[in-house]
Amino acid sequence: MTTLSRRQMIASCASAGIAAPFLSLGAPPKIKITSTRVISLRPNHYHGWPTLTRRQNGELLLVCSGGRESHVCPFGQVELMRSQDNGQTWSFPRVLLDSPIDDRDAGILETAKGTLLTTTFTSNAYDEFYLKKGSHKNWPEQRRNQWLAAHNRVPATARKKELGTWMIRSTDGGVTWSPRYDSLVNSPHGPVNLKDGRILYAGKNLWREKTWIGVCESNDDGQSWKRLAQIPTRKGDDPKDYHELHAVETTNGNLIVHIRNHNPKNNRETLQTESKDGGKTWSEPHSIGVWGLPSHLLRLNDGRLLMSYGHRRKPYGNQARVSDDHGKSWSEPVIISGDGIGHDLGYPTTVQLDDGSLATVWYEKMAGSTLAVLRQAQWKLG
Repeated sequence: MTTLSRRQMIASCASAGIAAPFLSLGAPPKIKITSTRVISLRPNHYHGWPTLTRRQNGELLLVCSGGRESHVCPFGQVELMRSQDNGQTWSFPRVLLDSPIDDRDAGILETAKGTLLTTTFTSNAYDEFYLKKGSHKNWPEQRRNQWLAAHNRVPATARKKELGTWMIRSTDGGVTWSPRYDSLVNSPHGPVNLKDGRILYAGKNLWREKTWIGVCESNDDGQSWKRLAQIPTRKGDDPKDYHELHAVETTNGNLIVHIRNHNPKNNRETLQTESKDGGKTWSEPHSIGVWGLPSHLLRLNDGRLLMSYGHRRKPYGNQARVSDDHGKSWSEPVIISGDGIGHDLGYPTTVQLDDGSLATVWYEKMAGSTLAVLRQAQWKLG
């Protein structure tokens, strides 16, 4: 694990206008992993980038990008699975969205009013990476024909119009869903509820002419969204290299957003920004000394914060850290999974169950297969 030196921490804090103790790393909490298993139910498909949420009635909902052949392909669909027994068993996936291009990175939230919001974004990266370069000409005929058949479901002009950041909404527990509509920004795990009744969505405005990183808000239970504030760019950074944000509200009312960073400084680390005025203004993003991404944030029942994130170098897997001071400092990591075979894994999300235990779900390509599965860990935190 690469961490910042104390001198680097102090410098980073000073540049962000934060007191030096912010980045002190506490001892890792004690954890006990009680089970780890594969939960995806379509063994002939690749699964990616899941989000797990717990409803007020105790039901667990899980969305992911399913129906896939690989990490980048034209077949992605938004799928939903349900568990009535704290993740011991899961329903067969139901397809919620299947656009003519690739549907990726599904997020889900139950609002305070019981409405379900599912998010995704559409991509034509498969065309840029493979078809336009002619790679498919060297593939087996069956694979080539399947890709081209999917690609040609709509004309080229329509494919471009399909690019977007999308949300669908259900007011009956996920039985029926609205048509998709523009959510203005996207991030893998979607928006979060605030105690004042607003819903906050920290993300990136994909496919727009000018890159924008910030937060949007909804005051009507997710039916419409408006831009609230832009998150500033750290000196020397390019906002195009900020990705995959997620937010949480602390018990003292502050807001924290984590950012996947691909700028040269702190490359592939998680950056953090804070707001003390309900999201209207944000601090300059700064390092918290965590190599890994993207981060999912959860406020635990006891008020502590938990960040879960993928670790795409040895030990390949997923890690978590805890903050007991509203995000001012984070513990050393605990390993939720560390038996991965490579970098095609991660995007963990965590929920807390009634007994205080935790369930984390992520995607992972395992040994002996080219297809990624969904894995789930049940664990306890000391």
